[in-house]
Formats: sequence, C-alpha cells, structure tokens
Amino acid sequence: MTVVKVVELVGESTTGWEDAVQAAVREASRTIRNITGVHVKNITGTVDTEGNIVEFKANVELAFAVDGT
Repeated sequence: MTVVKVVELVGESTTGWEDAVQAAVREASRTIRNITGVHVKNITGTVDTEGNIVEFKANVELAFAVDGT
C-alpha cells in the first residue's frame, strides 16, 4: 500500500503565476522526495500604484509518496 502525504506551500515570482507554482515545486523538491502531483489552490498578486502586477503568488498543495520502512 502506498501512503501519500500532502503539504501546502506558497510560491512567489516577479515573472508570473506559472513561475510561482514552479518555484514552490522546485524549492520543495530540494527536501521532499517522490513528489507526484501539484494542485493550485489559489493565485494572487500584488499591484503597484501604476496598476502593474509586480508580484505573483500561488498557494499550492504538493502530494508525495511516503517511503515505507
């Protein structure tokens, strides 16, 4: 039987939402093995006084298989 754990993270980017999701996955993969999926729960952004989006954020859930002992 495979056990799967889910963690929630926030990725940030100055480029775009897709890059924010990728940043979260990339950073998590440094310490979490066996990542099998990502679910984007929410996306938000910060807007400057000129109406430009200057920061993109993505709340994501990552699923990964837990190693058996």
